[in-house]
Amino acid sequence: MDSATTVQALRFNRDRPTWFIYLVLATFATYLYGLSAALPTLRAELGVSQAVGGLHGTAMAVGGVIAGLTLPLLSARLGRRVTVWTGLVVMNAGILIVILGHSLPFTLTGFAVAGTAGSVTLYVVMAALSDHQGPAGPAAISEANAVAVIAGIAVSYLFSVVASSAVGWRAALCVPIAGTVVLALTMGRVWVPARLTAAPPASTEAGATRKIPYGRRFHMAGAVLLCCVGLEFTFNLWAAELFAQQTGLTAAAAAKGLTAMLAGMAVGRFGGARLTLRFRPTPLFLGALAVTLLGWALFWLSTSQAAGYAGLALSGLGISLHFPLALARIIDASGGRPDQASGTASIWASVGSGGGPFVLGVLGDSFGTHAAFLLAPVLIGFAAVGVLSSRSAAE
Repeated sequence: MDSATTVQALRFNRDRPTWFIYLVLATFATYLYGLSAALPTLRAELGVSQAVGGLHGTAMAVGGVIAGLTLPLLSARLGRRVTVWTGLVVMNAGILIVILGHSLPFTLTGFAVAGTAGSVTLYVVMAALSDHQGPAGPAAISEANAVAVIAGIAVSYLFSVVASSAVGWRAALCVPIAGTVVLALTMGRVWVPARLTAAPPASTEAGATRKIPYGRRFHMAGAVLLCCVGLEFTFNLWAAELFAQQTGLTAAAAAKGLTAMLAGMAVGRFGGARLTLRFRPTPLFLGALAVTLLGWALFWLSTSQAAGYAGLALSGLGISLHFPLALARIIDASGGRPDQASGTASIWASVGSGGGPFVLGVLGDSFGTHAAFLLAPVLIGFAAVGVLSSRSAAE
């Protein structure tokens, strides 16, 4: 079978349920990248160290672990649709806590609440999209995340503009709340239709599929997701800090560096939706890791704004494929248990999203942010080893 035939066989339909999931992801992205862009400014306002500032990422990660532990139960009891909307509402409540809070306990609580509910929403819609699109699931996941990144670009740029104005940076954090209201008014009745057929259970005994342990490939895929999410959040939460230090920009102006990274991610994820239909996952994944390494090196060695922007854009281009490929890898290795796999993925991802930025913050306090960013190639190396170790026989 040639490449053209493969693409035709795996072409997916962008129907209304698919677009609804895309827009849910976009709303989620305005929360995630909005709070990421706000962290340097928030840390300066609170007057805390880099390590303490990194605890906000840890709070989000703890929330993600809680989400992973409860997600299968919530989906089973409430259904995916109710779970998604509940997650969006509670996520916005967490954002309001950050907006209204002016002390560390409030901001940490807000990050934790938003992180818990946001992770529930994210992984439920990813499981639903994977089921809905079938074999073309990885391509759909990549494209969904591309739409999300475009929303992230907009909110990151908006934050840098609003933070420097008389309105103040907190006003920019209202975007997810407004986005959720618009989504409810325009697509509140849309949901993914139930599949007419279901995958056969691994055992004829009731409930046996839940008791079958995951294999080595599943756990290695989880470790890869941990490294990739840790790498992405390290860039999200600390790249602006390093960019400001290397170029002399203010924290608010340096937040525009995230816009360059997100632009690279948007291009990569739109392109990645097509690449995943044409190439096998393992070489594609390794290539994306190599591109990220090149981008990191350019950013890390740069002292000019132009080189810094270029390095961040190239890093984003590589990072763009990490999460979609890693998540699809976990679902593929789950033995037909997408909801349980998504819950476990949330735990792996949360450990990475909290651990990576916190470790870099601690290293930054001890050795400086520039030296601490050597954590990035270490994570890339571990991810590459994990990708090779978790490849299937068909790859």
